[in-house]
Amino acid sequence: MLKLVGDGTLAIFTGADRSEAALAALKAEAELEERIATLNATRLAQETAVTSVYLALHVGEVFYGNVGSDERLDFTVIGAAVNEVCRIASTCRRANRSPLVSSAFVELLPPAKRSAFETIGSFHLKGVRESRELFARL
Repeated sequence: MLKLVGDGTLAIFTGADRSEAALAALKAEAELEERIATLNATRLAQETAVTSVYLALHVGEVFYGNVGSDERLDFTVIGAAVNEVCRIASTCRRANRSPLVSSAFVELLPPAKRSAFETIGSFHLKGVRESRELFARL
């Protein structure tokens, strides 16, 4: 499922268990990186602007559905996990790393995939009471 969030996109991955969903999210992230690299190579050859994305991976419960009134009904996703992943994504610029992943996400990965990430420290995320440890690829 996809949802526009401000100037970003929120993708939700589900699976038989959360570990399966986390692996699907990692696979999608790898494909996105490949596609952006291909696009940027083409743009460089054409001497046009290149692009980049800030990406965050997190896990948590959300509520989704149609919210609003008869005059304005919107399909949306809400919950603390939505806020956290958006705040993690906005931390990419400050940390100068992307993707950034939460400790909750890393814990879902099998050891071989988990070892590809390193902690970059704890960050205070706006609207989140406690600091969160974030990870980036080695």
